[in-house]
Amino acid sequence: MSVAYLREAVDSGDSEKLIRFVRLHLGDGDENVGRKEINKSWIEALKILLRSKSADPDFVEQVMQKDPPTLALLYFHLHFYLIRNSGEWIHDGSR
Repeated sequence: MSVAYLREAVDSGDSEKLIRFVRLHLGDGDENVGRKEINKSWIEALKILLRSKSADPDFVEQVMQKDPPTLALLYFHLHFYLIRNSGEWIHDGSR
């Protein structure tokens, strides 16, 4: 899938094309594996929050004032951090 394909999907509002790209990319060509990779970041975030007694909501609020492209990039960094933190990231050579 090319960047042009993805831009066309954005322009036409075709979210299915976009999520399929994400699943295929994260799953090394297997959409089911990609689904599991996406779920890992959500599960890991929940586990961290449920185990933690503290967080820094003021910092989060400051970050949320950033521009949308910066927040989107932060999302990807956090997503991959959480998948790696799960100990089961397929792209780290452990699988």
